Amino acid sequence: MSQNLANVQRLVIKIGSALLVEQESGALHRTWLNALADDVAALVRRGVEVMIVSSGAIAVGRRHLGFTQPTLRLEENQAAAATGQIRLAHAYQETLARHDITVAQILLTLDDTEERRRHLNARATMSTLLRLGTVPVINENDTVATSEIRFGDNDRLAARVAAMMNADALILLSDIEGLYSADPRQNLEAAFIPEVPVITAAIEAMAGAPPTGHSSGGMVTKLAAARIAVGAGCRMAIADGRIMNPLAAIEAGGRATWFLSQVEPRTARKRYIAGSLKPSGSLVVDAGALKALRGGKSLLPAGVTAVEGAFQRGDAVTVRTAEGAEIGRGLAAYGADEARRIIGHKSREIEAILGYRGREELIHRDDLALTEGSRS
Repeated sequence: MSQNLANVQRLVIKIGSALLVEQESGALHRTWLNALADDVAALVRRGVEVMIVSSGAIAVGRRHLGFTQPTLRLEENQAAAATGQIRLAHAYQETLARHDITVAQILLTLDDTEERRRHLNARATMSTLLRLGTVPVINENDTVATSEIRFGDNDRLAARVAAMMNADALILLSDIEGLYSADPRQNLEAAFIPEVPVITAAIEAMAGAPPTGHSSGGMVTKLAAARIAVGAGCRMAIADGRIMNPLAAIEAGGRATWFLSQVEPRTARKRYIAGSLKPSGSLVVDAGALKALRGGKSLLPAGVTAVEGAFQRGDAVTVRTAEGAEIGRGLAAYGADEARRIIGHKSREIEAILGYRGREELIHRDDLALTEGSRS
């Protein structure tokens, strides 16, 4: 099992409320959080890019606002999230500062991971933070939610972040050590499932009811997260987070359920771009750009001779030769109007032309899927 982390380059860790927050007082489990931060620091030191999706804002904030009743109204949940999130972010900043690691707070909604332009902005921001050695701490933006805070959102949010960021692995730290054939709290004969190659109907039938207390997750939402993650080429583990140094325990071969993916993250993303998105326009490239694309390079403005259609930043576009042959599809880093202004120019000229410093590429290679006949 340790090999599932030994070769990871980009990792998403999801932490549930029950692990972070004492149920009665709403106090953070500081000793546990410090031990987790020690694990994260060890990963960062060896070059792993780590993102943390953390629940707990509502659980921390509700007590400070005097909300002791079991069920809160939507606006009370959102108020608790607003006050709890600042305390939660400060706790992460404080504990990782012991290792000279900078923390960045990012609040997302599920829509931010689905709407392409917002997706592109969030992805670019987090990629920049990771490149600078920062650990993004991500939470659901509960305060501005337009619908009631839903059951298990952060499990699914973590999986969507993992998919958006092409993560190699996602670890859901929970109050259970993995998937069992039945709920082990109710069935002492339930068998532990160490590995799930494919999520079948039989696997889904093993999910039990969600736990009580502040935790809003459960095996149902964890399996939903697993479907998202493995579909994006990201393997996922459910592991017991109640122990100290839970990531070190996983690396040492500790018990966890691993959901395997049949594809690599980048391959899965390119398949999605190639087959799931409807193009809104086209970019026509010259022979030099075609050669560069076949060699695995990004599409730069200098190699584009024409822009067709009306599209916005983040929309899918086709890439064509002057003869009209489609050679690939990708996500545009600029809208059609801006693209028309910069084509044929060097990337260093973009700021002077547009008045701001944008991406150097019209389509980054990670956002480009070439057709079979166009690959070298």
